Amino acid sequence: MPFIEILLIALALAMDAFAVAIAVGAVLQTVTHRQTLRLAWHFGLFQALMPLVGWFAGVLVRDALLRFGHWIAFGLLLYIGGHMLWSGWSHTDDTTQCHDPTTGSRLVMLSVATSIDALAVGVSLALVGASIWYPACIIGLVAFVCTACGLRLGSIAGCHTHLGRYAEILGGAVLVGIGVKIVIQA
Repeated sequence: MPFIEILLIALALAMDAFAVAIAVGAVLQTVTHRQTLRLAWHFGLFQALMPLVGWFAGVLVRDALLRFGHWIAFGLLLYIGGHMLWSGWSHTDDTTQCHDPTTGSRLVMLSVATSIDALAVGVSLALVGASIWYPACIIGLVAFVCTACGLRLGSIAGCHTHLGRYAEILGGAVLVGIGVKIVIQA
C-alpha cells in the first residue's frame, strides 16, 4: 500500500481524535504539557492498536471472504465515513463538564471511542491483503500529532469548538473516497 494512501487513512482516522481534542482543549482552556502528552499518547496508542486487532480478526476470516472482500472493505469504510460525515453535520458538543477528561476512565473511554473506526479499517486492510505493521505505526503517529495539535487549538479557540466538526466531515469524506477507490480497483 503506497505511503500516501496510508497517510490519508491515518489522517481520516485521526479526525475523530482531533475533534475530541479540540473540544477537550476548549473545556480545559489552559492545557498543560502533561495533559497534552497524556491525551496524545493514549489516542495514538489506541489508534495504532485497533487496526492490529481488526487486521488479525480479518485474517481469520479472510480466506472465506476473499471473493467479497473488496465489497466488505467498501461497506466498512462507507459506514465509518458516512457515520463521521453524519456526526460532523449533526454534531453538538457538550463542553460543560468540569472534570479533566485527560485522566482516569474518561481518558480510556475517549481513547476507545475515537479509535473504534480504526478497528474496522484493520479488518478492511486484512480483507484486501494489505500489511498492517507499517500502517498501524503511521496511524498511531498521525493520531498522536493530530491530538496534540487539536488540544492546543481547542485551548486557543475556547468556546469555538465547531472547528472539530469540519475535521470530522473531512475525515469521513476521505474514508468514503478510499472505499470507492477499493471497489473501482477490484
